[in-house]
Amino acid sequence: MRNIITLFFCGLCAVAIQAQELNATVTIDAEQTGQPNYQVFRTLEDQLTEFLNNTTWTNREFKNQERIDCNFTLIISSFESTSFSGSLQVQSSRTVFNSTYDSPMYNYNDRQFNFEYSEFQPLVFNINTFDSNLVSVLAYHVYTLIGLDADSFAPNGGDEFFVIAKQIVNNAASSNFSGWKATDGSQSRYRYNDAIVSNVYQEYRDALYTYHRLGLDKMESNTREGKLKIIDAIAQLKSVNDRRPNSYLLRTFFDAKSDEITSIFSGGPQVDINTLVTNLNRIAPTRRSNWSNIRL
Repeated sequence: MRNIITLFFCGLCAVAIQAQELNATVTIDAEQTGQPNYQVFRTLEDQLTEFLNNTTWTNREFKNQERIDCNFTLIISSFESTSFSGSLQVQSSRTVFNSTYDSPMYNYNDRQFNFEYSEFQPLVFNINTFDSNLVSVLAYHVYTLIGLDADSFAPNGGDEFFVIAKQIVNNAASSNFSGWKATDGSQSRYRYNDAIVSNVYQEYRDALYTYHRLGLDKMESNTREGKLKIIDAIAQLKSVNDRRPNSYLLRTFFDAKSDEITSIFSGGPQVDINTLVTNLNRIAPTRRSNWSNIRL
């Protein structure tokens, strides 16, 4: 009997480890509606938190310390009955090897976000169908941030997750909701995914691995070598920018990384930063105030 109980307990632990890829925090800001304390918003916040953290998103095992920290901030601007309009800010981070520092990975402000929701309705994701814009948008961002995290640990490690995000885009394209089609502007979910699965942007994904695994993760043992690898990663991003100036991928990268890059190169072992600063000013000229603080 004891053996049966032990096996049952171990089975539960295995399921728990596999099912928990995310450590997600959900915040709903409904101030713009004039009814921020409306019960439906609290219910939605609780349901989204449970949905993100308890859904099995991959077939990989994630130990508790490997779960991806992420924040979903839903700003509701208006609602009527079961129809809601607003924006969604999604952020994720990755712990740097042998440190307590969390490096920002994904910072996406999804402004094309309308959805239907009835209080307490089940939130279920089916990869083969489009049933709910709310669920599809969340799932899209989940697979994108998991893909970015995987890319930072292994070359092209995020392939399978970006492909799933692509399938979500394709399923949703026939809906009346915005953000899923090529005609929905240059800053849409469609555009982001279309770029990240394209060979044209392969160096962007190469740079994610160089920056994080060969750069940040090495800084604990050899700070100077880590900084040089991050300089190499920025040079890879410059190659992307030379072909696709001001691309959406690069803008989202620097939305997440500009403060971090400035901090890395504002102290510690000295390295030649002339080429780095030149490349940064070329790739992200709107961040010149950051780059002017790189002085070593």
